[in-house]
Amino acid sequence: MTHSLQADSGWRVWWQLTRPHTLTASFAPVFLGTMIALHYSPIDWILFLAMLFASLLIQAATNMFNEYYDFARGLDNENSVGIGGAIVRNGVKPKTVLALALVFYGFAAVIGIYICSQTSWWLLVVGAVSMAIGYFYTGGPYPIAYTPFGELFSGVVMGYLIVIIAFYIQTGIVTVEASLLAVPSTLLVAAIMLANNIRDIVGDEESGRKTLAILVKRPTAVNILMAFFIISYAWIVILVIVGTLTPWTLLVFLSVIKPIRVVQIFKHHTAPLKVMPAMKDTGKTNTLFALLLGIGLLIEYLL
Repeated sequence: MTHSLQADSGWRVWWQLTRPHTLTASFAPVFLGTMIALHYSPIDWILFLAMLFASLLIQAATNMFNEYYDFARGLDNENSVGIGGAIVRNGVKPKTVLALALVFYGFAAVIGIYICSQTSWWLLVVGAVSMAIGYFYTGGPYPIAYTPFGELFSGVVMGYLIVIIAFYIQTGIVTVEASLLAVPSTLLVAAIMLANNIRDIVGDEESGRKTLAILVKRPTAVNILMAFFIISYAWIVILVIVGTLTPWTLLVFLSVIKPIRVVQIFKHHTAPLKVMPAMKDTGKTNTLFALLLGIGLLIEYLL
């Protein structure tokens, strides 16, 4: 039986277009990178806010590019789950969605230029590459999202690189410790994308996509998702054992119920609407993990 999804109205149209459950993938790495930097230098909160807003704008724009190009390729309809729905359910013109994404990119670029003027102009290259990947995730002739490398690119760019850039703009250096602490962020952002692809595996396969979830089949994809979670938490335990981190960072385990619930949902349900709570909890896992790790680092710094 087909269930029609209710159309949004007013400001909710534009809010859902940003796919808010994915925006945590931008906030969490910025916060974490800044908390790591706290151990090296005083924090420039203006640069922190600039980095945060730029990351949120890029993520929202990337989601809008996804909305536009998935519609243009005939992949979305009014019953599609996990999309903003501005085009297929709410009647927003596709060109308006594309234009809004480009406007968001423009604002992010202006903020990026400010950040570079205060730190290093080499960041322009990194920023440009990151924005290009955001566009080509679903845009261009060979979209990254249609390949098995979507999790890799999203994890490295939205997880690892954002942590490192947030750290670098505060300290002017890149350290081994910062790189090590960016690993869980990389995995948890990749987990958001993998969860999305597990949910959409049937529709994606019918449309000709070759995502990681399709390549390895659903049961293995769920196990890989579980491995992303396990490695992320075990990584912190290992860093505590070897003395890189203090036990305060084990606060991340206060969030462990979320990934457990995600895996349980995916193992017991396959219908897209049934697994939507798992999508939200995957995003919450990323946010809570980074927040708790950052709080642990803050307590360590204060003590």
